[in-house]
Amino acid sequence: GDVYKRQVYWRPGCPFCGSLFRQLEREGIEHDRVNIWDDPDAAATVRSFARGNETVPTVVIGEIGLVNPSVREIQAALIP
Repeated sequence: GDVYKRQVYWRPGCPFCGSLFRQLEREGIEHDRVNIWDDPDAAATVRSFARGNETVPTVVIGEIGLVNPSVREIQAALIP
């Protein structure tokens, strides 16, 4: 599998999520979008990285969880 699988955890109505999606598209960074309101396991994953909070966007790359990251932080995490 892809070690650098990129998952962006989000929820509807989150302006920071929409902004991040636009930036990821502009930078050509492929990612999967997971709506935490549709997926209890996804919400639990976010809580595990965000000190028990459901803070979105949270981006998971391999074993790394980035809470409300900038695109630059995401790009840095993608470099092996």
